[in-house]
Amino acid sequence: MYINSSYKNNSVIDFKDKSKPLVVGSCGTYRLSSHPKLPTYRPRGRLDFQIIYVASGRAYFHFGSPENETIVHAGNMVLFRPKEFQKYEYYGVDKTEVYWVHFTGSDVKNILRKYGFPDDRRVFPVGTSMEYERVFKRMILELQRRQSDYEEMLVLLLRHLLIIFRRELAKGHAAKNEYLDREMEAAVSYFHENYNRDINIEAYAASRGMSVSWFIRNFKKYTGTSPMQFVTSIRITNAQLLLETTSYAVNEVARIVGYGNPLYFSRLFRKLKGYAPSHYRKKP
Repeated sequence: MYINSSYKNNSVIDFKDKSKPLVVGSCGTYRLSSHPKLPTYRPRGRLDFQIIYVASGRAYFHFGSPENETIVHAGNMVLFRPKEFQKYEYYGVDKTEVYWVHFTGSDVKNILRKYGFPDDRRVFPVGTSMEYERVFKRMILELQRRQSDYEEMLVLLLRHLLIIFRRELAKGHAAKNEYLDREMEAAVSYFHENYNRDINIEAYAASRGMSVSWFIRNFKKYTGTSPMQFVTSIRITNAQLLLETTSYAVNEVARIVGYGNPLYFSRLFRKLKGYAPSHYRKKP
């Protein structure tokens, strides 16, 4: 395993510094080949912000809770904010290489928004580029050498990195947003496969590194309906099929499609289809 890193105060302890708009605290890179696993677990998060750029291979992130797992492939950037739960792993079998930087300051939130990083997202598809790696390597060297005005140079390099990330994100929006399409397709597939279970939209969004508001907004753009309306549609459509082709009692049909309360199911079915389930089965 290859490690190259540097810390502003020669300490791995995180810190918060509001004396300047932007302060780089540490940066580095990991490259796994023979080492089997490199895990990180910070249940209370950190005091600062963190960017992780996956240059090759893939990384396994658990956004929101240990149970959720999102695989982040090369060409994506992950942004952690202060006090956010952090759990992620890199594996040697994936030949993973990542670069990271921790930063703090009095104006970080506004700076991130300015460069196209909204508050409600964690994963950003920025593509792979040697330019990113060159900037990270310069940051690491600058912090290691600590020449005159190195703190200012670190801030300039971080801003440079954010700008080139933003330019790549803008290209992605102008063309086809493959990340967005992939995530929405995954959500549609998940809902189809799990429609009859207790689906928690907020937990699903968190497991994929998205805020619930961002996920709902983009899912609606993608499908024309909200996630819960989409799930309800699948349930009612399958209930229709069961009513038409089986002799299951209404309460059994309700259970099969994911409703534990038969009365609620009957009311919802009637609202959407114009008939109570029992009458729907009898209609010509």
